[in-house]
Amino acid sequence: MGADARAAVHWMFHGRSAATHPKETRVKCILRQRLRRLSREVGMTTAEYAVGTLAACAFAAVLLLVVKSGAVRAALASVITAALGTAS
Repeated sequence: MGADARAAVHWMFHGRSAATHPKETRVKCILRQRLRRLSREVGMTTAEYAVGTLAACAFAAVLLLVVKSGAVRAALASVITAALGTAS
């Protein structure tokens, strides 16, 4: 295989010319393989964000129900009234 053919094959698989890309060391090859493996797991983070968002929404709904209850509303009103100094 001639140099031009090798450069063409290299470009097809790596997307850059062999002349501008120095030979990789073993460590670089290992790091590149690990990065490829990590990039395959990108979708999992999206699922984790979705579960976290649902949990936060559920917590907000429960908190809203608690704050709207009569006992908590009365306690908050008494705290605000005491803080403003307008006790009647």
